[in-house]
Amino acid sequence: MADMPNGEQGFASPLELFNSIAAQGELVRSLKAGKASKDEIDSAVKLLLSLKMSYKATVGEEYKADCPPARPAPENSRGLNAAEAEEDFVDPWTVQTSSAKGIDYDKLIVRFGSSKIDKELVNRIERATGQKPHRFLRRGIFFSHRDMNQILDAYENKKPFYLYTGRGPSSEAMHVGHLIPFIFTKWLQDVFNVPLVIQMTDDEKYLWKDLTLDQAYGYAVENAKDIIACGFDIKKTFIFSDLDYMGMSPGFYKNVVKIQKHVTFNQVKGIFGFTDSDSIGKISFPAIQAAPSFSNSFPQIFRDRTDIQCLIPCAIDQDPYFRMTRDVAPRIGYPKPALLHSTFFPALQGAQTKMSASDPNSSIFLTDTAKQIKTKVNKHAFSGGRDTIEEHRQFGGNCDVDVSFMYLTFFLEDDDKLEQIRKDYTSGDMLTGELKKTLIEVLQPLIAEHQARRKEVTDEIVKEFMTPRKLSYDFQ
Repeated sequence: MADMPNGEQGFASPLELFNSIAAQGELVRSLKAGKASKDEIDSAVKLLLSLKMSYKATVGEEYKADCPPARPAPENSRGLNAAEAEEDFVDPWTVQTSSAKGIDYDKLIVRFGSSKIDKELVNRIERATGQKPHRFLRRGIFFSHRDMNQILDAYENKKPFYLYTGRGPSSEAMHVGHLIPFIFTKWLQDVFNVPLVIQMTDDEKYLWKDLTLDQAYGYAVENAKDIIACGFDIKKTFIFSDLDYMGMSPGFYKNVVKIQKHVTFNQVKGIFGFTDSDSIGKISFPAIQAAPSFSNSFPQIFRDRTDIQCLIPCAIDQDPYFRMTRDVAPRIGYPKPALLHSTFFPALQGAQTKMSASDPNSSIFLTDTAKQIKTKVNKHAFSGGRDTIEEHRQFGGNCDVDVSFMYLTFFLEDDDKLEQIRKDYTSGDMLTGELKKTLIEVLQPLIAEHQARRKEVTDEIVKEFMTPRKLSYDFQ
């Protein structure tokens, strides 16, 4: 949590603030006991004081260690009251906004204390790689980062780094939104030529959902096929299931235990909003998602090197896990992982609704036929158009809330064509039906090609990707 200069704005409730102060106090004590540097202690104390000020402003009284604020009714502990509902709410399990434009990402950057990916950083990535930046970077779909400049420093000085991303396999069917981090990670792997580890958190899904262990592992393997179909290089990529890998990798498990030792229950309550009725499996899980951030969790790839920094492309709702990881890293002698955060992929019904694997009409699934794609877009994609053609021609459509246009920003490669569509739709020259037709023509071949590649992924290939082994890099 010391990693969050703006942390105090990021806590939605008095209870979270209370837990954060307790956790931060604990951190200050452990830094002093561990004879940390004066700077490190000072900055932790500064954050502690500002958290206490925020608490007083929120609750109206001083923080007292043994006196938590009055709790809301338990069934509402994850629910939002009216004032909070106005604010966007983002954690690893819940993403809520009341705006049709979706989450206010500039506010989120301030709340999470990350940095905006600006033109300067995009240009630097282009200079370092000698490649045109990916459309996700050009269009601000990956919009926020932590320490990306450090990664580029390392790369320019011929120092190694590696990529880490993951997937929580909660069902067999993945939708196009699930591909966003993988499409981008594949591009990063290609342009930087670095090793990649992909964590399938089947253990997490077993703990959080009503699944058996066998089901969770089965989903991990099925989802791995969709991930492999994105085109990852088998010589540079290791995909692993937690249920499988943790039992056979002492290096990985040792890191999990180190992380667990350095994070208190108060800290995870503050970061993740866990309550006393959550299972101990959930409470200790964040350490398992943190462990792949450290290179010696994969001795078969990196030998026993602990100094290789990790870059994590992920959706911003996963950031709390890695704020925790970055806080722990220096205390256990490892480099902090760097991060690239993406925006959320909107549901067909609009950016303020959540996509759900259980509602087939909330997104385009990777198993959809060309006909299903056409029907879903035409019937369910939220439109920024006007009520009548006359009004639309006169006043134009609203690209900020139109889901078909949002989807095109993710999947249409041609910048000029996208800009032309934006102009035509906003001016009223292009009608909603024409915009939807354009999206259908982009999505149908994209999904069909993905399905063809997935068909070629045999169980043998999956097994090879998921076998711990040396990749085509030599780490001495």
